[in-house]
Amino acid sequence: MSRARQPPLVTGISPNEGISWTKVTIRGENLGTGPTDLIGLTICGHNCLLTAEWMSASKIVCRVGQAKNDKGDIIVTTKSGGKGTSTVSFKLLKPEKIGILDQSAVWVDEMNYYDMRTDRNKGIPPLSLRPANPLGIEIDKGRFPQKDLESLFPGMSADFTSENFSAAWYLIENHSTTSFDQLKTAVVNLKKQANKKNEGSLAYVKGGLSTFFEAQDALSAIHQKLEADGTEKVEGSMTQKLENVLNRASNTADTLFQEVLGRKDKADSTRNALNVLQRFKFLFNLPLNIERNIQKGDYDVVINDYEKAKSLFGKTEVQVFKKYYAEVETRIEALRELLLDKLLETPSTLHDQKRYIRYLSDLHAPGDPAWQCIGAQHQWILQLMHNCKESYTLDSDVRPSPIGHLSQTASLKKGQQLSQVVFVEKLTKLVVSQLPNFWKLWVSYVNGSLFSETAEKSGQMERSKKNARQRQNDFKKMIQEVMHSLVKLIRGALLPFSLREGELRQYGGWEMKSELSGQWLTHIIQTVRLSSESLTALEIPNDMLQIIQDLILDLRVRCIIVTLQHTAEDIKRLAEKEDWVVDNEGLTSLPSQFEQCIIHSLQSLKTVLDCKPGEASVFQQQKTQEDVCHMKLSKQMTIKNVCVVPYPPPKRYLKLMTEQRLLIALSNCRYLERHTFLNIAEHFEKHGFQGVDKITQVSMESLKELDQRLFEMYIEFKADPIVGSLEPGIYAGYFDWKDCLIPTGVRNYLKEALVNIIAVHAEVFTISKDLVPRVMSRVVEAVSEELSRLMQCVSSFSKNGALQVPEYFVLTPRKTPFFKKSL
Repeated sequence: MSRARQPPLVTGISPNEGISWTKVTIRGENLGTGPTDLIGLTICGHNCLLTAEWMSASKIVCRVGQAKNDKGDIIVTTKSGGKGTSTVSFKLLKPEKIGILDQSAVWVDEMNYYDMRTDRNKGIPPLSLRPANPLGIEIDKGRFPQKDLESLFPGMSADFTSENFSAAWYLIENHSTTSFDQLKTAVVNLKKQANKKNEGSLAYVKGGLSTFFEAQDALSAIHQKLEADGTEKVEGSMTQKLENVLNRASNTADTLFQEVLGRKDKADSTRNALNVLQRFKFLFNLPLNIERNIQKGDYDVVINDYEKAKSLFGKTEVQVFKKYYAEVETRIEALRELLLDKLLETPSTLHDQKRYIRYLSDLHAPGDPAWQCIGAQHQWILQLMHNCKESYTLDSDVRPSPIGHLSQTASLKKGQQLSQVVFVEKLTKLVVSQLPNFWKLWVSYVNGSLFSETAEKSGQMERSKKNARQRQNDFKKMIQEVMHSLVKLIRGALLPFSLREGELRQYGGWEMKSELSGQWLTHIIQTVRLSSESLTALEIPNDMLQIIQDLILDLRVRCIIVTLQHTAEDIKRLAEKEDWVVDNEGLTSLPSQFEQCIIHSLQSLKTVLDCKPGEASVFQQQKTQEDVCHMKLSKQMTIKNVCVVPYPPPKRYLKLMTEQRLLIALSNCRYLERHTFLNIAEHFEKHGFQGVDKITQVSMESLKELDQRLFEMYIEFKADPIVGSLEPGIYAGYFDWKDCLIPTGVRNYLKEALVNIIAVHAEVFTISKDLVPRVMSRVVEAVSEELSRLMQCVSSFSKNGALQVPEYFVLTPRKTPFFKKSL
């Protein structure tokens, strides 16, 4: 994406002219995305990258170097945009120089005098000692564009030391708004300066007149002596004298200028040393700057400075530079160790991990810091998980702190929170909070987003991707180890019977005082499901998360079994709540309570029975079906507690109450058979239970067996007294069938039997009229069978006795052997 940026464009520079080493501010567009993106900067053809300071994409600050051209463009080159262009130019002015014997009241910037050419004998022209303001009046820069002035005065210059100096250009550029009176003053100042120059030359000549006259006198004397003595005689002495004069002049000159020349040489050496220090102060100050930036945490600055120093001095042969660069390498090595320690330090955020890996990559750290960080995070997550378990198992007396959203669930506010539940919540929360960053770190490691553009260009990113492909299996094992530890720790707390003995010692250690209720297990299932959904959202492969799905399935099965067990216990205790108050249909509240208890149990299992994406049905395994079916059968078998008297009365005078309760129980059984069981079976099928028909069939058989036993018990209570009173009533008063009076009406024992049967009818009708046919047919049948038996025992009848026989057929309308015999 960075290469698609537009090339740099310089649209302004301030100031637009100046001498060498002038600090300028460059403004424009697309000047780079950062300090590392800036790779080139030239002004008037001179490379100014060493002094460049990148401020923003539209601003760069630097110093102008010593350029060969007086005027030129500003060219910026970046990694992202390439070589740029410029719409403005910079004018390089010649610096003012001060002679070695001239006095100066100010400290001159030594950089202006740095010159690699050390020809100190080169003369300095007087015109170079020009004043900054030759007119001596205030300079007021006009607003005329430079390009317009150049086009107006082609080939000319506003520099008054130039051969092509244009006074008009100078006045327009510097005094366009100056008044005429001020220009007059400027003329006067120019005349004064010219006079001072003339006076200075004349004073120089006057100061040397004595020497000139002495030389003239000496030459005159020599000339006269030559004429008097002859040429041959004075030739030697003249030569000797000239040599003496020259030696004396030379000695005098050396005496006069030796101190000055020494100071100049010393100044030149100092100046050159200062210029070298100034030019290469970046390297000389770099070790100290590295220490300071490390203490402030500005690692980006350190890396940028190191890259710049490495590119400039990495292969230098200068001993001083080698010494300082070695010191820089020492500091960088210490920084690598510091960053690696921070990278492997736990806990740390994903942002910090990526940042430290990028720093180490830019510093060309040995090894693979990213993989080291992944390994350290893996071990830290495992250690956190085991520490979480130990915090709950080592000190069983310590009560865990309540969890906020657990307290918000009203159905779970039953006593103190169980440590296993709090442990599972904390453990899953720990994994869900740590594993995403761990996974994202691996993804960044694989796609190479951990590294900067510098690492990408150096080929380090490709090497990292290659290493990541080779280590995919190792990382997969890390994820699987975290998943196995999570699942086994939860199994050790909730399903210890599902672990092997060795695993139980490592992941167990819980005091199982009592098993969790179905409500707690339902909450735990929901917690584990949310954790699984969070991990699935990270796009972790399903095969790595399958072990969590297996755990959820086992927890669901266990929750169903525990819930059914508790429901069976609740049904057993229903008999204790029976108040024997019947409604209009002869039913108590017990059948309704029984049905509601089961329905409530099934409703509590709704979330457990529902299959979330990726989950299997709890009934897919045959063993699970058998276990659940067995629990449902056990639950249905407890129906006896809904029908029978919970506390049989010990005393005889409670017999009536017991008989009424038997009728009530029979009525309840009838309702269970015709309504309740069908409703319950429908609810079981609605919730996806398997084998409902078998369960209903077994339950019906059990109910019919119970109903028949209760019915026989009630018939025994009601029919036996009536049947038992028949024989004594018949033979009361020594009644003899062979010798009896003519009957005048129905005998008393028959009246008593009829009254008792009517009483039974009334009692049954009061409780449930639906039971009348069933009960009365059995009672009448029992009485008829007894009368038939008694008649068969009579050997013979008299005429009067035979007249009483047909009255038995009021109760026994069927044809019996006795009826045939009497006929």
